[in-house]
Amino acid sequence: MTTLNENILAQPLTLADLVQYQAGAVVSRTLIDKKIGTLTLFSFDAGQGLSEHTAPYDAVVQIVDGAADVTIAGEVYRVAAGQMIIMPANAPHALRAAGPCKMLLVMIRA
Repeated sequence: MTTLNENILAQPLTLADLVQYQAGAVVSRTLIDKKIGTLTLFSFDAGQGLSEHTAPYDAVVQIVDGAADVTIAGEVYRVAAGQMIIMPANAPHALRAAGPCKMLLVMIRA
């Protein structure tokens, strides 16, 4: 996992350019990590994902490039570039890239 260089925080950024694809891998880059929440950008090669887990707070997934199947409490949702989905606190959830995919994960801790 890499963290965003502090020198570029106060300027426009293109999310898709901040993390690159790697064959057969998941790549993540933390953009903001604060007590009240985090912003983390991910890239997934086709078929890669995050296994089912729960979190004690709400989270938002915004697809930046490609599409992913997001499973929340056993129901699968196809989420495409430009779309987002809210994952409620304590609901089991997982994600699988339908093809190469980039997403922004917003975790709200407060």
